[in-house]
Formats: sequence, structure tokens, C-alpha cells
Amino acid sequence: MIKNRLIDDEVLERPFNWKQFSRLLSYLKPYKSKLLLSLFLMITAALCSLSGPYFTKLAIDNYISPGKLEGIHWIILLFFLSNLISALCLRYRVKIMDTLGRSAIAKLREDLFDHIQSLSLSFFDSRPAGKIMVRVINDVNSLMGLFTDGIINVLIDCATIFVILGLMLSLNVKLTLISISTIPLLILIAFKLKRMILTRWQNVRRKSSNMNAYLHETLAGMRVTQAFVREKENARIQNELNEDIKTSWMKAVIVNHTFWPSLNVVSAIGKALVFFFGVRMIDTGAVTIGILTAIISYLGRFWDPLNKLSNFYNQILIAMASTERIFEIMDTPPLIKDVPNAVDIPEIKGEVEFDNVTFGYDTDKIVLHNVSFRVNPGETIALVGPTGAGKSTVVNLISRFYDTTSGEVRIDGYNVKDVTLKSLRKQMGVMLQDSFIFSGTIMDNIRYGKIDATEEEIIACAKAVHAHDFIVQMENGYYTEVNERGSRLSIGQKQLISFARALLANPRILILDEATSSIDTHTELLIQKAIETVLSGRTSFVIAHRLSTIRKADRIMVVDNGQIAECGNHYELLKAKGIYYNLCKSQYRFLDAV
Repeated sequence: MIKNRLIDDEVLERPFNWKQFSRLLSYLKPYKSKLLLSLFLMITAALCSLSGPYFTKLAIDNYISPGKLEGIHWIILLFFLSNLISALCLRYRVKIMDTLGRSAIAKLREDLFDHIQSLSLSFFDSRPAGKIMVRVINDVNSLMGLFTDGIINVLIDCATIFVILGLMLSLNVKLTLISISTIPLLILIAFKLKRMILTRWQNVRRKSSNMNAYLHETLAGMRVTQAFVREKENARIQNELNEDIKTSWMKAVIVNHTFWPSLNVVSAIGKALVFFFGVRMIDTGAVTIGILTAIISYLGRFWDPLNKLSNFYNQILIAMASTERIFEIMDTPPLIKDVPNAVDIPEIKGEVEFDNVTFGYDTDKIVLHNVSFRVNPGETIALVGPTGAGKSTVVNLISRFYDTTSGEVRIDGYNVKDVTLKSLRKQMGVMLQDSFIFSGTIMDNIRYGKIDATEEEIIACAKAVHAHDFIVQMENGYYTEVNERGSRLSIGQKQLISFARALLANPRILILDEATSSIDTHTELLIQKAIETVLSGRTSFVIAHRLSTIRKADRIMVVDNGQIAECGNHYELLKAKGIYYNLCKSQYRFLDAV
């Protein structure tokens, strides 16, 4: 069952994408000076560290072997100073790179979040919120190590390898060639493990995405879960997802940790060969004990950066699994965006016109068919009809949450596609049936649509929708903290706050989508009085199943089968005895029966 519901959202078999890796590195460009400083500190630290075996060679060949210890204290002092400088350089390098890496990660997350906010509603319609959260949090966080350690370290490790090779060759060419003769074996192992590592870490990300999506859905619907005693079944599904993550993680870790033991084996083989041939070369006088000691020491240090490079290789494969998912979203273009040369629409008067509008959420399923109508400024238009008839689609096209398949939607003569989204939506207010309350104070929630609103303006709007009385009765009044989605508030209270939020924005066009469906009769009567005053001079569209709330609308449009089947005021439509008449008749018959 769970496999049918949680859809895998990426292809696992992909080659390493150098273009995306280069794009990821571009987030480090603003910090070039800090990168160069960090690189300098690392080079200094590496050179100081690499001087140790050479000092050892000098001590053995020039002082210990001949038995002349006079002057060896200078070698010891130089050895101490080189290690001290190396430690200090590494300390400051870590501090610089940690700051740099976190800054780059913050910028990447900021860009990702900004892009997500620009995406069209169709993007969110097809993706669970939990899977989107994984990209912004988990996938971005997984790149931290790459930015703070990986990039600089790989440059230093590559340079260290060549410096060590140069030093070893300067000491003895034959022993150096013997020591690195096992490198081809290491390269072969690396290529064998590459695809398996990438694939398995991509699979871990996919499983984690499924877990987050289900967890977000379960927490959001906890009230329904407890009402239907679904806890045991939900726990079973959660355990199944958790087991999937554990299994995929262990498979990835097993392969990931196969590389460094392989490296140690290859390193041991190289050291054994150097010992075997080196001892014989000492007997022949081809090398000194100091040279053999230094080469063996350098050989250990030679495999250390190779080991780090292998870890970086694994790290970058893991990071690329996240990078692909991040840039997949960032490369998703918003379907609804400003066209070139889009203009800011002037202050809206409120004339709305649909001209032969056809629209479908899918190409094979048309919701609206050649809809045409014109609304005068200041008119209140009610949209009624059966569920799925296309009422919400009409108002979504006015706000340009979606674009028409054909035909035009015009406001004050402007095609909504030709004006900037910001200037259009800034002059619109939308209140939905599912009133979303954000975590924070009641004051913050009402101010959401107008950040610079004064406290007096907020209170005035709350009074207009009769929310003021219940707000001041709460423990901290307008500064009472409400939880996410307003769990401390009743449905009616949340809708009243949402109504105040919409009114505060002072929209020229106001859309009420089932906004009063969950308000008790007494509160509804108070709101209707407020609406009459507040909507004066504004164009408004009201979607309502409760027909008693729209009697005073200037016009009522009956939407049926994707078309405007009837249009007129309440009394005209009743007199016509058509669809609206039958809707009223069935609704009042139901109320009488109750």
C-alpha cells in the first residue's frame, strides 16, 4: 500500500554531472579572498608537516649514525617549530572555512527557498510538502562538509601527493617507483565502487524523502488520525518507512566503507615491498638508513591524502545525490511568471472580463469551456454550483494562479498575462475556506498582508469583522501566541482572523472562497453587515454553498459543467425556475427537514 502512495521522485542511474558540480562551486565565488587565505594556510601547514621526515633523515644520517650528537638540538628545534606552525595554520584555516561554508550553505538555501516561492501552484499540487522540505533542509545540510572541508582539502591533498612524490624521488627513484607500483590496483577498485556508492546514497535520499512526506502528512492530520483511531496503522506504515531507510542506509554505508579498508590493504602491500627491497639496498649501500626511514615515513603520508581523496570521492558522490535533487527544483521553471516587458497594472478600478476562456488542469480534462462574462467595478458576484463545476477555477484565473488554456482574462482592460504578478496580486484579497493561521501572535497574522500596518488599523479591521471581542478576551489579547495552523482557535475564530487579514490589505478585488461556511449563524449575520460596508466600492467574488449568504449579491452566476449556465440576481433566478431555483429549493427543504 505504501509503495502505491509514496512515489519515488528521481531516477537513480545517472552519470556524475560536472555541470551541476561546477554550479555548486559557484556559491563559493563571493568568498575568493577567504578561500585563497585558507589555501595559503593549508599549503603552509602541509609544507611544515612534510618537513618532518626530512629532518628525521638528517638526524639519522648526519648525527645519530655517525654518533655525532652535537648540533642535533637545532634539528629538534626546527622539527618542533614546523609542527607548531602547522597546528596554528590548521586552526585558523578551520575557523575560516567553517564560516565560509556556512555562508555558502545559507545562500544556497535562500536561493532554493526564493525559487520555491516563485513556483506555480501546479508544482505544489503534484508534490507532498514533506518532500519539498527534505530538499530545503536535509539535502542542503548534507553539503556542509563539502563546503567546509572537502573543496580546500582536495586541492591540498592533490598538491601534497605531488610534493611527497617529488621529495621521495629526490631521495631515491627506485624505492619511490616500487612504493607507488600498487596505485593502479587502487584506481581499479575506485572505479568498481563508484557507481554502486552513488546509486545507494541516492536511494537513501529517496527513502528519507518518503519518510518526511508521510511524517508531515500524519502530523498535519493528527486530529483525523485520532478521531478514526488510526494510530496503530499509521505506526505500522511509519515503521515500514523507517525500516526502508535503515536498510538502504546500511547498504550504502557498507559500500561506502569498503574503500578505505581496500586502501589500507594496498598501502600495506606498498610498504611491504619498500621494506623488502629497501633492506637489501642498505646492504649494498645504495641507500642509507635515514633515506629508507624517510621514504617509509613519506609513503605513510602519501597514502594519507589518497585516503582523504577517497573519502572526498565518496563525499562528493553523496553530495551529488543531494545536489541533483536541489537543482532539480531550482531548474523547475514557474509556469506562471511575468512575461518580458510586463507592466505594473495601475490602481485597479475593478472591471473584470472573461473572453472565451477555456481552461483545464490537465490537457485531457477541461474544467471551463468558452466562458465569457463582464463584471463592472464595485459589483458583488456570487458563484454557485455543484462541487467540481469550476467555481474556484474562475477566481484562480482572476488572481492568475493558473493561466488560461485559451481566451483572455482582463482586469480594467489589461490582460492579466501582460501585467506583473506582484502589482496584480498586491491589489487582491483572498480568503479561503481553509483559513491558514501561521505560528506567531494574532497581531502578526492579521498584519500578514500589510506588514507596515499600524496597531490601530489592525484593531479597526478586527472590529469590522467582529473578531475584536473574542481577541481581547484571550490572555494577551492581540499579542496572544497561536500555534501553527491556529490549533488554539476555533474554526470560526480562524476565519474571522483571516477575514481581518484580507480586509487590512485593502484589496481592490476581494475573493471569498467558501469563507463563511464554518461560521455559526449569529456570527454570519454580523459578518454580513460588515461585508456590506467593507465591500462598498470593491469588486468581489463570493463562492458559497450556503445560498442564504449571497442573496444580496448584485449578480449570481451558476456554474455548471464548466460554463455559466445562469446569471442574474437572487429574485431573477428564482423566477426563472432553473438550476438556481432547484438548488435553493433542495437546500431549504433540507433545512426544513432538520
